[in-house]
Amino acid sequence: MKKAVSIVMAITLMALSIVSFSRVASAEEVKMVGVIQKIEMAAGAKTATAILKDNKSGKNVTITINDDLTLDKFKDHRIVEGDEIRCKYDNASGKNVSKLFRKTAGC
Repeated sequence: MKKAVSIVMAITLMALSIVSFSRVASAEEVKMVGVIQKIEMAAGAKTATAILKDNKSGKNVTITINDDLTLDKFKDHRIVEGDEIRCKYDNASGKNVSKLFRKTAGC
């Protein structure tokens, strides 16, 4: 009986360790480089959407930008339509939300 209990405990322990160390599924992070086709600032200037043309696939990708630094660059015209951008975004819940949004050339 003790042997059966110890085997069950060992199997349970292995199962729990596998589950706890397995990678949790999260939103997919996508990296891309593309040219800005259009920038639209939302009312109140708390968010913006940018349409980028992906250099690899040639498809247009709509990205939502929420961070203040990038929004300030849009307002100051340091980032404008036609600029080439390096971008990382999560496509959580069907929206492409920016994590990184920078010009590729220069400082």
